[in-house]
Amino acid sequence: MDNNIEGKVIVITGASSGLGEAAARHLSKAGAIVVLGARRAERIQALAEEISASGGKATAITTDVTKYDQVKKLIDTAMQTYGRIDVMINNAGLMPHSLLERLKIDEWNQMIDVNIKGVLYGIAAALPYMKQQKSGHIINVSSVAGHKVTFAGAVYAATKHAVRALSEGLRQEVKPYNIRTTIISPGAVATELPNSITEEDVAKNIKGFYERYAIPADSFARSVAFAISQPDDVDINEILYRPTRQEL
Repeated sequence: MDNNIEGKVIVITGASSGLGEAAARHLSKAGAIVVLGARRAERIQALAEEISASGGKATAITTDVTKYDQVKKLIDTAMQTYGRIDVMINNAGLMPHSLLERLKIDEWNQMIDVNIKGVLYGIAAALPYMKQQKSGHIINVSSVAGHKVTFAGAVYAATKHAVRALSEGLRQEVKPYNIRTTIISPGAVATELPNSITEEDVAKNIKGFYERYAIPADSFARSVAFAISQPDDVDINEILYRPTRQEL
């Protein structure tokens, strides 16, 4: 039975760990060709080699999503290598929670650059090719924080609300080109995301929360696969999921 994943060229940002790494492995096992983008070149190269050694197809391109020219190179390389791009997963993200009164302005800017501009750059790089193909699927990663604001998470939540707004605007615009759009909003998933928190008291609370509730990153990979695997006339626009025990 066709899973609608096999043979698809899928580009993933933030692929060096966590959600992106899990998605790359899962989709590759389902027969996809994966193009991996992340700043940590050694890690994505090792992942690409692991996937290739297991009989899959993978390419690794060092990519900083805050630099549009690097994101464009990632997409251009996918096109030049495989002749098409079927799915763009804008996954790269940071979560340095802090109280607004602590004025962590550099961290605010970093979140805006990665979490919002990184998504926009992914859309900008992939959309022209998908319009030309008259097909494609753009998956943007938001968060439960894109639905509700939590203490010390105002800026992060703002960036993830923005991802949802951008994704809905994109959904409305791409109807003439047969392009699908999906927002995936995970709850607590075991990744390196809490490691970006520099405020010790906030980090202690968040890490404790993750230790109690977080579920494996493969949960995200399965959500991605579900959205992609639907028939081409079915557009899964949003998936919001949490660990079963998570109240927040």
